[in-house]
Amino acid sequence: MEQKQKKIPERQCLGCNGHFPKGTLLRVVRSPQGEDGYTVTLDFTGKKSGRGAYICKNVACLKKARKSGRIARSLECEIPEAVYDAMEAELAAEDGADGR
Repeated sequence: MEQKQKKIPERQCLGCNGHFPKGTLLRVVRSPQGEDGYTVTLDFTGKKSGRGAYICKNVACLKKARKSGRIARSLECEIPEAVYDAMEAELAAEDGADGR
């Protein structure tokens, strides 16, 4: 008997618009906590609760998504510049740690 191939979920990167397997992308999550009612962070595990959006694991895609405003639109919230800067620094540090 033939086994069915398991479907691999795909997500679209908000920076480059490419479709990739969910596990290869980085999740940006808006979680319902913090003084403004939410916090926006990078989710390297993909398991945090909250509304999510996906980008490739590189700074270039984050910059494109930031410039176009697609992350804020997708998460349905305003994202302060300081949060974008922190995400960019965190992503650059993670990218460097992987040896890429």
